[in-house]
Amino acid sequence: MKRILFIFTSILFSFATNAQDLEKSLLWKISGNGLEKPSYLFGTMHAVCEINFDDAIKKALDETSQMYLEIDMDDPTLQATMMKGMIMKDGVTMSSLMTEEEVKIVDAFLKENISISIKMVDKFKPFMISAMFIPKLLECPMQTIETELVKISKEQKEEVYGLESILDQLTVFDKIPYKTQVEELVKTAKDNMVNDKAEMKKMLAIYNDKDIEGMLDLMDESENKISSNFNDVLLNDRNDNWIPIIEKVSKEKPTFYGVGAGHLAGENGVIKLLRKKGYKVEAVK
Repeated sequence: MKRILFIFTSILFSFATNAQDLEKSLLWKISGNGLEKPSYLFGTMHAVCEINFDDAIKKALDETSQMYLEIDMDDPTLQATMMKGMIMKDGVTMSSLMTEEEVKIVDAFLKENISISIKMVDKFKPFMISAMFIPKLLECPMQTIETELVKISKEQKEEVYGLESILDQLTVFDKIPYKTQVEELVKTAKDNMVNDKAEMKKMLAIYNDKDIEGMLDLMDESENKISSNFNDVLLNDRNDNWIPIIEKVSKEKPTFYGVGAGHLAGENGVIKLLRKKGYKVEAVK
C-alpha cells in the first residue's frame, strides 16, 4: 500500500513540476541532447522605450556564431515582399466590411494620426494598418530590440537568418477573419487608442519584469479578439514550425535566437517544446 501511495504521489509531483510556471527570465540557455555547444533563446518585444542589454545577453551574443530572428531583417527584398503580403485576398476591401458610418470614423482617424485616407489602404489587411499605430501607443520614441540585435550581429560580422519568411508571417493574417481585424481597427478608431495604450503600458511593465508567463496571460485576457482568440495561429502553430529549424541549426552552430517573448511561455511555447524534445532549457539570470 505504501509503495502504491509513493508511486501515486510521485506522479502527481511530476505533473505539478511540468505544469508549473516558468521562471522570470528573457534569456534561456539551450544545451544537452547532443549539442556540442549551447545556444541561447531570447524573448524580444517589437516596440520598447529603451534597450539595455545586460552582461548575460552580451555574453550569449559573444558565445554564439550566428543569429536567427523571426524573420531575416537583413534581407534586401524584405520591403518589396512585405508590400505583396499586405494585400487582402479575393479583392476584399476594408470599407466593404464596415458600415458607412464606420468608414467615416476610420477615415478621419487615419487622416488625423498617420495622414492617409482609407482609400489609400483600403485593400490592406486591417491588422497591418493597426500596426502602423504602435509608435503612438508608447509614451516615448519607439525603439526595436530586433534592430539593435541586427546591429550587434553586423558588428560581430555574423549572419542573420529568419525562422520564417516575411510572407509566412503575413499569411498568418489571412487565417484570422478580415472582419475580426476590421472590428478591432474600428474599436481603436472609436476610442482613439485609449484601450490599446493601456494594454501596451501593461505589456511593457510585464516585459520589463521579465515575466514571460505574464505576457502570455495578458494576451489571453486581452480585449483585442486577435490577441485573445487566435493564439494557435499567432503563436502555437508557428512555434511548432520553428522547433525542427532550431534543432537542426543548433546542432550545426551555437546560435542566438531572438523571438517575441510571447512565444517562449506556456505548454505550447518554445521552451517547453524544446524540453519535450530532450533539450535542457534553463533560465539565465
